[in-house]
Amino acid sequence: MYLSLGLFGNAIVSGLLLGGFYAAVTIGISISFGMLDIANIAHPGFIVLGSYGAWYANSRFGVDPLIASVVLMPAFYLLGAGIYQLYYHAFERRGDASLRGLAFFFGLLFITEVGLILVFGVDYRLVRAPYIGPSLYLGALEFPLRLLVPFLASLAMVGLLWLYLSRSFTGRAILAVAQDAEALRIMGANPQRIKRIAFALSIATTSLAGAILIVIQPVEPSIGRDYIGRVFAIAVLGGLGSFAGTVVAAILLGIMESLTATFYGPSWSPAIAFGFLLLALAVKPSGMFGR
Repeated sequence: MYLSLGLFGNAIVSGLLLGGFYAAVTIGISISFGMLDIANIAHPGFIVLGSYGAWYANSRFGVDPLIASVVLMPAFYLLGAGIYQLYYHAFERRGDASLRGLAFFFGLLFITEVGLILVFGVDYRLVRAPYIGPSLYLGALEFPLRLLVPFLASLAMVGLLWLYLSRSFTGRAILAVAQDAEALRIMGANPQRIKRIAFALSIATTSLAGAILIVIQPVEPSIGRDYIGRVFAIAVLGGLGSFAGTVVAAILLGIMESLTATFYGPSWSPAIAFGFLLLALAVKPSGMFGR
């Protein structure tokens, strides 16, 4: 009985910490898809790009991967701003942002993967840090630092983004453009500029999310495909554009996957987790925190 309770408790802990990672990889989708209605399916590809940036800084210069990701964030922000500008002029301005825009982001995902393969090959890459390996213990519960440290970094990023969106003028404009771009234009603001900033922020988050990914597990160029379904499912389940909903949905998914992997095997984990998501959405299609 003690072993079963300990196993159950550790599965809950692992799922909770894994949910923090899922929140980090999904928060950008909550902005781009939930607020701007841009289905950026290339988002996981940029996360893997962030993983390789953290790996290069760690292996070449010995920089902590999480610190490296923060240093690289401005570059990812500029990359996101450039991508949105291209997307706007090629698709959104002409009203072709649905199917053709989706094909555009699929192409970006493919280009990112192929570029990483050509430069770094297909071998798995990993990083070194003092918190990869050790664990903290609370009775029978184990808190692996390689999950706990990324969990805290993820919550910090989500919290800072929420403060920026809710307290700053530009942040409130981003929330406004998600609801009524025309009203924002009447008030003298430029919706295109606001959306460019918001989309750039969504891509900037992939820098830290990528570092968290490579801290948790080794990565290779195509690993981002494993998270395409998860990030959109979490964003929808939490309620499009809701940061609180994203975190809660991510943690629920993490716990469901961890419990399933622990007691039934890893192969059942995705099926059970997504079955739970579908059931939840059948009860509340707008998501847990959706309007």
